[in-house]
Amino acid sequence: MKPRISTAQLRNCSRMLRVPLRPVVGIPSWPLVWFNSSSTTPAPNPNDGTAKQAPTALVSGKAASAPPSSPAPPSLEKQLVDIIKMSGPIPLALYMKQCLTSSTHGYYTTPRPNPNPPTATPPDPFGATGDFITSPEISQMFGEMLGIWILTEWLGQGRRREGVVLMELGPGRGTLMADVLRTLEAFPDMRSAVEKVVLLEASPGLRETQARMLCGDGEGDGGLRRTEVGNGWWGRVKAELGGGRVEWYEDWELVPKDTSKSPYILAHEFFDALPIHAFQATPSGWRELLVTHRSLSPPHPSPITLTSSTSTSTSKPLTSTSQDPFHLILSPTPTPYSQLLPTLSPRHAPLLTLSRTTTTSAPPTIEISPLSLALLTSLSRTLSSSPSGALLIIDYGPSNHTPSNTLRGIRSHKLVSPFSHPGDVDLSADVDFLALAETAVAAPEGVEVHGPVEQGVFLAEMGMRERMEVLVKAGAGDEDGRRVRGAFERLVGRETGGMGRIYKALAVVKERGGRRPVGFGGVVVGGEK
Repeated sequence: MKPRISTAQLRNCSRMLRVPLRPVVGIPSWPLVWFNSSSTTPAPNPNDGTAKQAPTALVSGKAASAPPSSPAPPSLEKQLVDIIKMSGPIPLALYMKQCLTSSTHGYYTTPRPNPNPPTATPPDPFGATGDFITSPEISQMFGEMLGIWILTEWLGQGRRREGVVLMELGPGRGTLMADVLRTLEAFPDMRSAVEKVVLLEASPGLRETQARMLCGDGEGDGGLRRTEVGNGWWGRVKAELGGGRVEWYEDWELVPKDTSKSPYILAHEFFDALPIHAFQATPSGWRELLVTHRSLSPPHPSPITLTSSTSTSTSKPLTSTSQDPFHLILSPTPTPYSQLLPTLSPRHAPLLTLSRTTTTSAPPTIEISPLSLALLTSLSRTLSSSPSGALLIIDYGPSNHTPSNTLRGIRSHKLVSPFSHPGDVDLSADVDFLALAETAVAAPEGVEVHGPVEQGVFLAEMGMRERMEVLVKAGAGDEDGRRVRGAFERLVGRETGGMGRIYKALAVVKERGGRRPVGFGGVVVGGEK
């Protein structure tokens, strides 16, 4: 039997990390909107920014900035209007995809206007000058706990000495991966097994930001070079993070699939920005909610306003204001998507029955992300065919039902209509964790699914409280101590302003007889030679 490490020993491991307290830059101190599921309006919290990290990696298709010499393309609003004029109202998923990753006006794939001309560095979506705050930017402890989780999976899956690939989907500024690598430096046996880092990133600007974070500013280290086959970019991880190779790809399909390697994959706040379709249950069957432009509304059906929400993050309804250029309508007839997607899970059938027997309540609506399901199927197959590896998903969404009316826009740390400024507003929706779990279980043989569990529970099991105590003692003074404690409460807290209940963790791991991973009620296996 493989030796086991108790939870207490694991927490002691968190205490022993010799990683100093790093400065946290760019976290606003003014009251900002916070996701709140207990009221009908966003609740301000004086210590919190909008904690949100949307992914920018594409699963299908490429995104690239327009060539500098190209004439100015038409606005995204005009492009969408032209599409609607030709084909009629469009699925919500197409609207989201264009808004986030259009090659000419995508929120993540094109340069952002600089609101502060004197500032030398162009702004990105993160931090005080951006639209939202990410968990890794809140505290290094978050990335450290994920690094320790990868370590525990590596220990429990045979302590492979080579061929380990660390992957992250939608890596933001690169802060999370930097903290993971810095943490693994404390465990040389595992760090020496890491062959390379692979990042999925569609934004050219964020690729450069990640390169500076992971490789340094020098031309030799920070400059991105094309991969040997020309389907991505690569650089050298700087020495203080352990060295080695890091590769970037725009699309999951472009990532080399080598079944001799062991991938350990992080998807932190990635799935919430993959496009969704929305459907409403009617006595005649499922009908799709489509997007149209106000100037094109007649003779289409009247705009739809949805007033109920099952969002775990915010109760803001999926609707638009009278000033917004776009709005939702209900398709009067079935669409190909409405005939297929709601039938993929038996969980949706009772809602259709309810709509046929009840007229007093609002019609049930559901959100489905086929791109998320397709990607998870591919990720699960990759794990199944590998000698070892694991996938950890951390995002926000319900753990026991299908999301409904959760699409939101975020701009300048405030919740806004998702139909207000296409291409200039971040869009996201709650993740359907049950659908992800169902998909992973059904995809291939050879993998297991654990969770979802609340983020606060997961981080506590990983030893974050013990790590917080170490950092408080190591800080330069009371201000450092208050900052570290505040970040801890923010990441694990269950009350308003806390992320511990709203965010969930889901693990897909190699099949091992149902043994739970650490953070999901399990203990470390293989902790000693």
